[in-house]
Amino acid sequence: MGHTLSASGATSARGTSEFDFNLNLAQVLRPALESRGIAVQPVNFDGLIDVPNDSGGASGGNSGAGNSLQARVDAAAGSAFLLSIHHDSVQPSKLIPWTWEGRHLDYSDEYRGFVFFVSHRNPQLAKSLACASAMGRALRQRGFVPATHHGTTPAGTPRPWADEENGVRFYDTLYVISHSPMPAALFEAGMLKNREEELLLLERGRQGVMAEGLSEGLAGCLDASK
Repeated sequence: MGHTLSASGATSARGTSEFDFNLNLAQVLRPALESRGIAVQPVNFDGLIDVPNDSGGASGGNSGAGNSLQARVDAAAGSAFLLSIHHDSVQPSKLIPWTWEGRHLDYSDEYRGFVFFVSHRNPQLAKSLACASAMGRALRQRGFVPATHHGTTPAGTPRPWADEENGVRFYDTLYVISHSPMPAALFEAGMLKNREEELLLLERGRQGVMAEGLSEGLAGCLDASK
């Protein structure tokens, strides 16, 4: 699961941390997967994966973001698939200031929708893409719409479509999916800065529908490989 208590990711239009959104969806997704016979290895549900353990420097001083990301890969060892759950934001230049319940925040209603990222550097790219496409297809069948705004990085580097119909793009340098030995995808569930979509993402019933789509797609993809 993406981000931590100390590095909580983006902040929604109404001031909720991305980590909270990620955790809420992960907690709904877990039983949906288990109901389909998929064993779940929770990674970073407590948000403490970046906190040094009691060995203190025994790793040679590799604490920090890179080590935290590698720790997620290590924690998922032996899994059939690694799904990194996130929620989306936009570049600062796209944000519009506003005040919500006395707090000075910002928003952008321009973009919305979900996207999956896969990496050419993952040694099981074909399986990564097949499962991401299967999950995207199941989400579309439930009325969710792929995002269209991830075509380039802030520096202008293209992020080409891997499967445009089902909302899957290539993003080769994302650490967790590029360093994972198992098939992997990073999932952006929706746009936190979009004031309408933010509220939808908080709805427990809608989270359940999204979890059903993700679990159906992933279960079908994994069954197909047996």
